[in-house]
Amino acid sequence: MVSSQTPLEYHSQGRPGKIAVTPTKPCNTQKDLALAYTPGVAEPCREIERDPNEVARYTARSNLVAVITNGTAVLGLGNIGPLAAKPVMEGKAVLFKEFADIDVFDLEINESDPDRFVSIVKSLEPTFGGINLEDVKAPECFYIEEQLTRQMNIPVFHDDQHGTAIISTAALLNALEITNRRPDEVKVVFSGAGAAAVACARMFLGVGVKKENIFLCDRQGVVTTDRPNLELNRAFFAQDTPHKTMKQVIRGAHVFVGLSGKGLFTPEMLAMMADNAIVFAMANPDPEIGYHEALAIRKDIIMATGRSDYPNQVNNVLGFPFVFRGALDVGATKINEAMKLAAAQALAGLAKEKVSLSVCQAYGLKELYFGPDYIIPKPLDSRVLLSVAPAVARAAVESGVAKRPLTDWNGYHKQLCHLLVQKGRRDDILEEQEPYSFPLSLAVSK
Repeated sequence: MVSSQTPLEYHSQGRPGKIAVTPTKPCNTQKDLALAYTPGVAEPCREIERDPNEVARYTARSNLVAVITNGTAVLGLGNIGPLAAKPVMEGKAVLFKEFADIDVFDLEINESDPDRFVSIVKSLEPTFGGINLEDVKAPECFYIEEQLTRQMNIPVFHDDQHGTAIISTAALLNALEITNRRPDEVKVVFSGAGAAAVACARMFLGVGVKKENIFLCDRQGVVTTDRPNLELNRAFFAQDTPHKTMKQVIRGAHVFVGLSGKGLFTPEMLAMMADNAIVFAMANPDPEIGYHEALAIRKDIIMATGRSDYPNQVNNVLGFPFVFRGALDVGATKINEAMKLAAAQALAGLAKEKVSLSVCQAYGLKELYFGPDYIIPKPLDSRVLLSVAPAVARAAVESGVAKRPLTDWNGYHKQLCHLLVQKGRRDDILEEQEPYSFPLSLAVSK
């Protein structure tokens, strides 16, 4: 058991917090000062005024992401406000930098009105190459992301929605393959109907799950068409059914997706599911049903959780750093459905590749191979960068949202390998490694 004091010491020791700003150019001589600031800095200013696209050449903007929150839905802590949310946003900045070498300014905005929040964030577009929305409560988060995506010319990504959806979809694709099922024949029941659940459900549609087979359950029970005053995003998945409780709709279900709270999926419900059921109990830190409890009831299930101490952790760090890496590297104006699907497909494919001994050892394992206990890659597998970022970048190019399209994909692969070497992550990656064969025939649309 980790002492409750340990995290406080970690965050307070030395320079408080977890991030700092570091110059990338020398500033040691009078000449350096003249180049960094006046008079030399005027020259790139003139170039950017002449051609705004030159901002990517002369500034850090194309590698700078804003992690933005208003503190209304922070982890499992709830509406604790923007100031108390800052440690989480700094943590997100660390993950961006460590996993994808993306610089971050964390911005905690004291504004809960959606329209004013949108106006504030939109005004920041000249500063950033992308916007990562974090810990903004539903249903406002849907409106905020929709408005910002429409009004801004840079990628906007609400990780609580789409990061979870990407990783869950990758896990679903592989679990379905292992259980020999097609997406269009499975019944899926969700415990939770918030931002993450709706995003997962929408992405499941994108890989072939039928809308009529998706059941969202919230505190009031099954989301049905006869429920009054339904919020728009939940209403999209409302079912015309007499069943009102999760216990009623779980019978015969092939997939359970938990994005709610501890203990909300009972052993009785699990026993009612179809053979070889797929159970994603992702409430964190305590899942909807305990990992060992579930396996004691059913030996035939494939189970994923949000925890790192059990197999198949659905961890958003598998998504957002690499999605943004690919989007930024081609100057994408948005992160669209094609790019998200490409990320999920790349992750699903990588889980079928041989895992290096060094990655296994990092998790205290002798080996890892594709199967019920390994349906999604591990976050410390450096190849995640090499598979997801190019897949996302390629989807951006093919779907027409890339302002700086790449054509030399082998060169891009080498560039990403060099990034890993610079970060000291040489465990399972060599410069001469062949490029990962991410899907080339993605179903993309403008």
